[in-house]
Amino acid sequence: MTILKSRRSVCLTLCMLVAASSGFALDMPKGKVILTISGKVEFKNAGETADFDMDMLAALPQRSFTTKTPWYPKEIKMSGPLLRDVLAAAGAKGTVLTASALNDYKTTIPIEDISKYDVIVARLKDDKPMSVRDKGPLFIIYPFSAHPELQVERYYGRSAWQLRTLSIK
Repeated sequence: MTILKSRRSVCLTLCMLVAASSGFALDMPKGKVILTISGKVEFKNAGETADFDMDMLAALPQRSFTTKTPWYPKEIKMSGPLLRDVLAAAGAKGTVLTASALNDYKTTIPIEDISKYDVIVARLKDDKPMSVRDKGPLFIIYPFSAHPELQVERYYGRSAWQLRTLSIK
């Protein structure tokens, strides 16, 4: 497990270094801005922030998992980019992030969580876009069923539906 964690950290660091050395710039969103990342962000496209539309998030590598949650009566399939890939696309560097939702819910997530677990920014639930009414359009979610240690209030509380912003410190 420690080797896997180290490899993920090294990979994330290498991806950010390659992007920085290649003159990488974050494209401007062409559609409605759905996620704004602020704070310790290297690649900005909107003043002091990195803004993403749904197509930009869909262009990142996608992951899916099926999991049980306290919020849905049956297992659900969630799909979207890994949170660490979204942060890498913005050149985010820090030790903690604060996720804020459309309903003003805020939660703090240690960066080590996203190195250790395949936390995703879900865009799809059961292969369909999520409406605001159904906890969308974005939902930070942990792979609860794959890791019994995640099935506790601490990690449930770190999930954020109706995600709108991330602030990196």
